[in-house]
Amino acid sequence: MLIQNSRYLMQYSDCIVSFHSIIVILEFYQNDFILTDLKHYYLQQMGIDIWVERDKPRRSNTDALAELSRKVAGCTRCNLHCGRTQTVFARGNSLARLMVIGEAPGFHEDKQGLPFVGKAGGLLNNMLQSIGLTESDVYIANVIKCRPPENRDPTEEEVALCSEYLGQQIQLIQPSLILALGRFAGQFLLKSNLAMNQMRSKDHAYESTPCIVTYHPAYLLRKPSDKKKAFDDLLRVQKALCLSS
Repeated sequence: MLIQNSRYLMQYSDCIVSFHSIIVILEFYQNDFILTDLKHYYLQQMGIDIWVERDKPRRSNTDALAELSRKVAGCTRCNLHCGRTQTVFARGNSLARLMVIGEAPGFHEDKQGLPFVGKAGGLLNNMLQSIGLTESDVYIANVIKCRPPENRDPTEEEVALCSEYLGQQIQLIQPSLILALGRFAGQFLLKSNLAMNQMRSKDHAYESTPCIVTYHPAYLLRKPSDKKKAFDDLLRVQKALCLSS
C-alpha cells in the first residue's frame, strides 16, 4: 500500500501543480510514514525553505535528585524508619525515557540501598535485556522508600506519607513511559483498585505520562508460567518507546 501511495504521489513531480494541490494530496496520506519526506521533497522543489525543529536537550536533574535523595535519607514521617537499615531511593539513568516503578524495598534492597538488587532484581535486569535495555536505559524506583517489616504491604498511612517523594522523582525524571511492576504499584499509579489482569489489558496514564502495568519480578519467580504474559507486556513497552522517540 505504501509503495503504491508513493508511486501515485511521485507522478506529480513531472507535472505543474499548485502548492494547494500538493498539500491536499499529502494530507490525504497523512498516516503513511512517507508523509514527512515527501512533503519536504515537494517544498524543496518549489524553492521553499524548510525549518525542522531540533530535539531540545534535556536539562540535567542531578542536583535536584541528589537533594531529594538526602531528604529521603533523613525522613522520619512514618514508623518504617525505625526498622530500616537505610532508605532505598533509586538506581539507573536519571535522563532515561523509561521509568520503572515497584512497590517497596525488600531484604537485599534494605541492605544495599538500591532497588531491585536481589533475585527479583536479577530477573528484572533479564526482562529489560529481553527488549534491548540495560540499566543505563532506565530509571528504577519504588513507591515506598523503606522496607516494611517482613515485606508486608505498606499501609495506607505509609503510602500517603511517603509517596510524595515518588511524585517528585517522576516530575524530575519526566519519563516518556512508566512501567509499573505489580498490583500495588499499578493500583497506586492508576489510583484504582483494578485487578492485575484488568490493569495489564490496556495502556494507562499517570497524570499525562503513559503507563504500562506488568507482573512484579518477585511474583514471576513464584509463578514462572506467567513470564510469557510479562514478555508480551515488555513488547508493548518496546513499541511505546519506539513510537515516542
